[in-house]
Amino acid sequence: MEKYTVAIQAFWAAVGAWISAKLGILGPVLIILFIVMILDYITGMLASKQEAISHPDDPAYGWSSRKGAAGIIKKVGYVCIIAVGMVMDYIIIHIASGMGIEVSAKALFALLVAVWYILNELLSIIENVGRMGVDIPEWLRKYIAILKDAVDHKNDTGKSGDE
Repeated sequence: MEKYTVAIQAFWAAVGAWISAKLGILGPVLIILFIVMILDYITGMLASKQEAISHPDDPAYGWSSRKGAAGIIKKVGYVCIIAVGMVMDYIIIHIASGMGIEVSAKALFALLVAVWYILNELLSIIENVGRMGVDIPEWLRKYIAILKDAVDHKNDTGKSGDE
């Protein structure tokens, strides 16, 4: 049995190394995205529970499998949009290579989309924690919104707000 465990671990280590080599900088960003998506889902459930406790006679508050399923579907949609960005990156890199243009970045669109979704999830986590009754520093909320806006602006114009 121990032989199989070592073989399975070696297989997954090899798969992880291959994916990491292929994704480059996008790999850690996707890991962060998946972590914040899980935290968002958990804090959303906890916020719903807190609201149910605070409003025991109001059926509009509390856990809802319909809302939970919608949240999961939305997060799957995020992954699909990032995959579209990855395809765009792949096409651009290979067309440029065919034209003799060297593109050093492995990810551009996918990276921008993933970072935008991370910031979106962080804002959602802050909102969920606020729904739980925790005081959120306004500067934190504003800073994340400014970062998200900066990513939006860079994505729209190809320049940062300082240029």
